[in-house]
Amino acid sequence: MAALVTEARVPEGPGAAGDGRPTQELSQAVSRLLPGLEADSKLSRRRALEGLQRELEEGAPLPPSADFQELFGRLLLARLLRCLGDPAEKCRALAVQLLRLGLSRGARPQDALPQLLPALTQRLAGVGAGPLAEPCEELRLALVELLSLVVQLCGRSLAPYLEEMVRILRRTIVDPFPDVKRESCKLAGNYARSIPDHFHMQSESLIAPLMQTISHQHSKVRVAVIQATGLVIQFGNAKSVDDVISHFAQRLFDDVSQVRHAVTSVVGNWLLHLRDRYSFFHKLIPLLLSSFDDEIPEVTELAVSLWEKIGLQWQKENEDDLKDKLDFASPPPFHYPKGVIRPGLGCRELVFRNLSKILPAICNDITDWVVGNRVKSAQLLAVLLLHAEDHITQHLEIVLRTLYQACSDDEKSVVSNCIKSAELIGTFVNPEVFLKLILPALKKSLRPSCLMVLAAVIRGCSRQSLKPHLNSIASYLSQTQICQGSEDSHYMEQLLCCVQALIQVGQEDCKESSLQLMEVLVTVMAVAGAAGLHDKVQETMNLLALMQKYDGTLDLYQQHIDQLMEWLTLSHQNWNCHSIELLQFEVVVTQSGPVLGKALNYFIPILKTCLQPTKDPQMRLKFFTILSQVLLKASSTVDSQQQFHGHLETVIKDILVPNLQWHAGRTAAAIRTTAVSCLWALIHSEILSSKQIIEIQELLMPQIINTLEEDSKMTRLMSCRIINIFLKYCTDIADADKFIKIYPELLKRLDDASNEVRIAATSSLISWLKCIRNDDDKKSFYKGNIQYLYKELLVHLDDPDNTIQDAVLGVLKEGSILFPDLLVEEIEAVKYKHRSLVYCEQLLQHIQSTRGIL
Repeated sequence: MAALVTEARVPEGPGAAGDGRPTQELSQAVSRLLPGLEADSKLSRRRALEGLQRELEEGAPLPPSADFQELFGRLLLARLLRCLGDPAEKCRALAVQLLRLGLSRGARPQDALPQLLPALTQRLAGVGAGPLAEPCEELRLALVELLSLVVQLCGRSLAPYLEEMVRILRRTIVDPFPDVKRESCKLAGNYARSIPDHFHMQSESLIAPLMQTISHQHSKVRVAVIQATGLVIQFGNAKSVDDVISHFAQRLFDDVSQVRHAVTSVVGNWLLHLRDRYSFFHKLIPLLLSSFDDEIPEVTELAVSLWEKIGLQWQKENEDDLKDKLDFASPPPFHYPKGVIRPGLGCRELVFRNLSKILPAICNDITDWVVGNRVKSAQLLAVLLLHAEDHITQHLEIVLRTLYQACSDDEKSVVSNCIKSAELIGTFVNPEVFLKLILPALKKSLRPSCLMVLAAVIRGCSRQSLKPHLNSIASYLSQTQICQGSEDSHYMEQLLCCVQALIQVGQEDCKESSLQLMEVLVTVMAVAGAAGLHDKVQETMNLLALMQKYDGTLDLYQQHIDQLMEWLTLSHQNWNCHSIELLQFEVVVTQSGPVLGKALNYFIPILKTCLQPTKDPQMRLKFFTILSQVLLKASSTVDSQQQFHGHLETVIKDILVPNLQWHAGRTAAAIRTTAVSCLWALIHSEILSSKQIIEIQELLMPQIINTLEEDSKMTRLMSCRIINIFLKYCTDIADADKFIKIYPELLKRLDDASNEVRIAATSSLISWLKCIRNDDDKKSFYKGNIQYLYKELLVHLDDPDNTIQDAVLGVLKEGSILFPDLLVEEIEAVKYKHRSLVYCEQLLQHIQSTRGIL
């Protein structure tokens, strides 16, 4: 059918028809064919119409003439209009084409309107809401195109037929055929433009069908509807803007850029040319500014271009009101956002004067359940704040409240645009004003989003404007309620961002606030250590040190170590395993390195208080872990100033001794393990003199011997090693009874489940034997004990593990020097009972050679 209609269309333009022939001759030729139009045969009617087409194409004059107009109206118009209802589609198509030809070649086409419009109305609009009289889609398209030609030819003469035209358009705009929809939209726009003085009376009737079609699946249809709506409202009743505004807003989310481009163009033209545009500024401005962030550059460029024209036009129309601002234009802030062109005065004034009406809607949509609405609203808010500049102050409370909520959004795009808005607040608003609103809100809610907004606002400030408020902000952030307000990693991350913003903007001015910033950084590192913020905190500390011209973070700790320790000491009496202060203490102790050696007057008393047996066991475990860490590197931590020896007695008597006492339970055993670890770290650190080790041995040897029975393999192993060191430094056996009690406990460890412990026990036994060898005066006193030791050790020569056999053999070789004859007797007595006869032979050979040497 489409081919049929296309074939029937008359080519337009020069040369489409002949030069014409005399009207009388043409009239006779047409008259001969007219009876065929009334024939019963479809074929006869078709041939008659085709003959008329040939005659008119050859005989119709160019340019249009009055004679042809008279002939067409007298002979053909009524008959062709009747043919529009012919049962044959081909006949109807030919009739439409002949009507186009007749109207286009006549001098006064408007004379045909009284007959033409009712006929077209009947074919296109039907009767009431019933089915259309024309069932063929292609013919409906041809009829709408014919109507478009009528509008083009007749223009204002169509004013009396407004009702019929609107009735047709209301049906064809919602026609099932997309091409009919598009042509109808084009027709509606042209018709509105042709009769602007009358169109407003019926324009509202077209809004409903246009809005019904605006979401059609074909993008070209959507574009046509938007363009038609623009013209219908521009030349019709402007009140219809209220009915279409929500639909236009929805089209800004269209996936097709041409649709968004059409919306931007139409809204921009309304703002430029709509008669009542001043009444709709607050509704149309958001639509146009929303296109500033479109993903397609062409749409953004169009929006920016139209907005500049709108601003200049409004500025010119209100020149008298803006005289002072034009004559004494205020310069932009010197810290105006980089790479951003400042909007013109007219644009800024337009936004400022309508901001109070626009903001509530944005603040509502920015928390909408639809992601797209939230993103668009966040983008638009940033654009509006850029235009409003210092006028933001008047609306600051509602804007900040909105930003707190929106910065908690899961959508990254929403958050990034809200951060941009917050930075603009910092750029244009005095810090004294926004701090009075943000800081109380932060204290009240303790939400990460409040900190996020504060950090962004600070970043937007200039160094000069922020300087008077640096101390107050840093002090506020360092308050316990704020910096310890939540252990949530996101909260801590935003707290860190606030400190980073203060340092980046304040630069060298942060020196006076250095201590407070350090307290916050220590807290963030302590609480969020497992959240991956450690490196970021370290970078921030390095930046803070750099701003104060220090070499690194150790210089920062050196400057503030006393104040940091005093800060922690304030509450240490009440700490438990869940106290954030405990984590802060760990950070300061482990990160301060050699600076810790200058703070022992604070460090040791805190340890003494918190490691009392009455304190929380879990907390004591944590403290011993911290202590062992620093003792392992004692020379570069606690003893960096060679002052630790002055506190050694406190560490031993008040910290280690009470915690090495046996108590039932796994937790108590774990505490003893950590205490033994600390003692091992202290002895192994090589910061103690021989005299100090001997003093420690006199105090702690009984407790360490008791720990040889602990369930923990690590405790038993370290205890053996500690005893070994104690014995190595033992130059004189002062109390023989206590000394004798050592070796039976070590002998028990030869039956330990761990080979490491067994080997460590043999090393300790060697040291114990050497102590006796060095004490010639009392050697005979130990003879019975040595004999018992020989017997037990010979039993262990049968151990299946060669390593243990070698270790025991080493002990026996060392012990053979004391009473070789006695050992030989013991060997001979059991030699043939042993599976390891080789070891016995080796031992006898060793005794023999040793005798020879002696």
